[in-house]
Formats: sequence, C-alpha cells, structure tokens
Amino acid sequence: MTSFRKTALVGGILYLVTFVGSIPAALLVAPALEPGYVTGTGADQQVLFGLVLELINVFGCIGCAVALFSVVRREHEGLAVGYLATRTFEAVTITVGVISLLALTTLRQEGAASGDASSLVPISNALVAVRQWAMTLGPNMAAFNALMLGTALYRARLVPRAIPALGIIGAPILIAFVVGTILGLTGPGTLFQGIAVMPFFIWELVLGLWLTFKGFNEHSRLGLASRARQLQDGSLVQAGVA
Repeated sequence: MTSFRKTALVGGILYLVTFVGSIPAALLVAPALEPGYVTGTGADQQVLFGLVLELINVFGCIGCAVALFSVVRREHEGLAVGYLATRTFEAVTITVGVISLLALTTLRQEGAASGDASSLVPISNALVAVRQWAMTLGPNMAAFNALMLGTALYRARLVPRAIPALGIIGAPILIAFVVGTILGLTGPGTLFQGIAVMPFFIWELVLGLWLTFKGFNEHSRLGLASRARQLQDGSLVQAGVA
C-alpha cells in the first residue's frame, strides 16, 4: 500500500467516524434540549454518552483535515489551509455545544440536590440556546469545507468529479440557510433545512466510503507524482545500501 493510498484510507475512515459520532449523538442528547429538562428527573447518562460520541465526531473532523492536508496542499496550498481552518472551526464550535450541555447536566444535578431547580430554568434555557446556535454554525461549515476540499479534489481529479461537484453546487444553498436562520427567515426542522443539508450528507458519506474502499485516483497527476517520488526514494535507499 502506497503512502498515497494510506492517506486516502485514513481520511476516508475519519470521515465515516464523523457519521458514527454525530448521528447517534443527535438522538441521545435530544432529551436535554426539551423544555423543563433541568427540573425533571433527567436522562443524564444517556445525554453524557451522546456528548462523548460528539467528541468523537470532533476528533474525526480534525483528523480528516490533518490527514488530507498534505494531499490537498499539492494541488493548492490556499485551499489546503482553508480546508484545515474551516474544519477546525467546525470542531471548535461543536465543542462549545458539548460544553453547554455538560454544564446543563451539572446544573440539573445541582438543582435536584438543592431542591430549587425551578430557579435554574433561565440559565438552562440560555445553555440550550448556546447549544442550538453552536450546532447551527458548526456542522454547517460543511459548505466551506466543500468549497475548499471539493474544489481541490475536482481540479486534481483525485475522485470522480461528481462527488465533489455535489458539495460545491450545494454550498451556496447551505450558506443561504445559515444566513436565513440567523436573520430569522428560516430555521431547523424546515423544508429548507432538508434541501440544504441533504447534498452534504451524501457528499461526505460517499467521499468517506470512496476514500476508504477505493482511495485517490492513482492515475491522476498527483497520484503519478506521488508514485514517482516513492520510486525515487526507494532507488536512493537502495543506492545508499549498495
């Protein structure tokens, strides 16, 4: 297995890890977002397990960017830096949402112990609002991820062009959804959200599967250059041994 293939394999697996972490987590933490959670009996263990999965998603996001940076940089350094920056911003923003729900579970436990949970409702509502905005801004950085990574993959023909094209075309729609949410024109749970998010769900899932099982196109310009470097390095090592 060439280093080029190993990079694709690691990047693909980490993309799939983000799905394993994010989708179950969204279901597990849902009770904490319900009104009155801080005054109820709570489902803290379920919520906390969901937050652990979200942290796995966070490390998967960062890992994707680090793993693919070296390849993307060969096509365009600016796109590589932009992809790393937007992916890191996504991870940091999701972490803010995780911290807000960790604080909420602590608040609920302290309120239950003191018997005065009702006075904590305004604070809990604020923490839930932080969480909701973090999840609006963080994961939807996928639009900028697609513009950076997708453009590099499309130009270099490292994967079938239809895969990055889906993310690139969908990016303006997702950006419009985020801006519309901030302005109060749309929001989570709307039809617009489904239309805006679906292209990115497909593009990232297919990309993860393709990189894991197929890898980068070895016959692309970057693939051939990588193989040439590897052969050259092998020849130098053999010459040194001789």
